[in-house]
Amino acid sequence: MQDAITSVLNKYDLTGRYLDNKAISELDRYFDNAFRRIQAIELINGQASKIVKEAAARLFNEQPELLRPGGNSYTTRRYAACLRDIEYYLRYASYSLIAGDTNILNERVLDGLKETYNSLNVPISPTIRGIKFLEEIIQNELNYNNTSDRALVSEPFEYLINNLSEQSV
Repeated sequence: MQDAITSVLNKYDLTGRYLDNKAISELDRYFDNAFRRIQAIELINGQASKIVKEAAARLFNEQPELLRPGGNSYTTRRYAACLRDIEYYLRYASYSLIAGDTNILNERVLDGLKETYNSLNVPISPTIRGIKFLEEIIQNELNYNNTSDRALVSEPFEYLINNLSEQSV
């Protein structure tokens, strides 16, 4: 698992170079927005259960067919699996957010997801909606006015959404 720092250092180490101005700029950006990332992580850590429940409630309110017989969240076991998956996306998005690097999402979430969801007949569009709801809930709680702060918090969620949207699951 890499963070923004090790990502930069690894690039330069592989080529046997010292850090240049570009590398220093990347590291400066990481440290400049560290406080905002920590604020978001504190919110997620402190309210994870509430955030997951609210995202699920929004999803099932918008798509009640998921809870009906034949729906992918019908039965207690499937409903619990859905909540587990929403929590899973939130947790890994928080790791990506604090690391300042989306590569963890490839390593821990996206790689192999297509095969898993295909084997379980899990539709991808409700998953994407659930991730979008997680992002919106966190953004509303943080209530950042600065566009760059909002983009910072949205980055891991949008990365998940964009990459899941590209997969034909």
